[in-house]
Amino acid sequence: MNLSVTKILRVSKDSFLKFINVLADIFVPIIPAIVAAGLLMALHNVLTAPHLFSAQSLVQMYPNLKGTAAFIDTLSNAPFTFLPVLIGFAATKRFGGNPFLGAAMGMMMVSPALVSGYDVSSAIAHHTLGYWNMFGLPVAQAGYQGSVIPMLAVAWILAKVEIWCHKKMPESLDYTFTPLVAILVTGILTFVIVGPVMRGVSDGITDGLLWLYNTTGPIGTGILGLMYAPLVITGLHQSFPAIETQLIANMKQTGGTFIFPIASVSNIAQGAAALAVFFLAKDKKQKGLASSASFSALLGITEPAMFGVNIKLKFPFISSIIGSGIASIYLGLTHVLAVSLGSNSVLGFISIAPHAIPSFLIACVISFVVSFTLTYVQGIRQTEDAFASIGEKETEAAEAA
Repeated sequence: MNLSVTKILRVSKDSFLKFINVLADIFVPIIPAIVAAGLLMALHNVLTAPHLFSAQSLVQMYPNLKGTAAFIDTLSNAPFTFLPVLIGFAATKRFGGNPFLGAAMGMMMVSPALVSGYDVSSAIAHHTLGYWNMFGLPVAQAGYQGSVIPMLAVAWILAKVEIWCHKKMPESLDYTFTPLVAILVTGILTFVIVGPVMRGVSDGITDGLLWLYNTTGPIGTGILGLMYAPLVITGLHQSFPAIETQLIANMKQTGGTFIFPIASVSNIAQGAAALAVFFLAKDKKQKGLASSASFSALLGITEPAMFGVNIKLKFPFISSIIGSGIASIYLGLTHVLAVSLGSNSVLGFISIAPHAIPSFLIACVISFVVSFTLTYVQGIRQTEDAFASIGEKETEAAEAA
């Protein structure tokens, strides 16, 4: 019985990790487009937000900037509006289908002939949403602009239908009719069943995250800040881009993503702890490792600091997650949100909503100071051998090899 339970848990864990890896494979390639759009959105906010440089916005102070701001707004909105096209291409390719069919399916889901996904709720409330009569069923003419989860499900179905057609279709007909059957079958399933169901799931996840953030506030952000680095160790953080993309795509409802600022202060905490080890260490090899690792962590790459220094010594890692947790509580108290993805580091202020940038920078300072101080104070109590151990063990291992 115990063996069966253990086997089930192991299989469940492996399946979950595979799912996380699939999400990472899909979203990592499209992150540059999302980052570019988000930063353009942040630039538009800088131009149009009042009380940033003065009581008036820059556009109000300098009317000649109005056209530039409108142009930037158009550029920034396009990738989020047509997000299903990007996801359709990447996801269909990952699931083994033709990525161009995936992109085409994404285009169909955001067709101008449909009611924009951003306006579906309003159209339903005002009874202005049109319907097709298909097989005696009323099918909503609703678009999926800015959607993430519906497109992932549609891309999986499209890839499976296409693969099945390739296997069953005669070779002479395969090239012509497989794309037709795949798109037609997937299109019907999308607008009749999959799209509406997955839209409900997507809205439920977004509402759940907002409820969690609004209800738990600084307690919730503090817990996530405390747990972010351990999640990086397990690789579960790879699922966050999908969640953050959903939050940013629905920015009118969400205001942005609260995960990005927390990830940034967590990375800064890892870098600060590694920097404290640099000042404490006696071994030259360890000092060199801590120096380079701390610098890269402060710029958003934490693996060298986390795995090469902090976890090996244990107390720097504990100090860093405490620092991250405290800084994340402050993020929750001041409602810091990011309007785009970018570098999870001190440079992340570029991605933060303009009015929240000062609070974000204060949180970065809190994370750095607390993590560095706790590591340094605890390190003074350690024996010199504790700091020399890493370098000596690596040297011994190298000599033994």
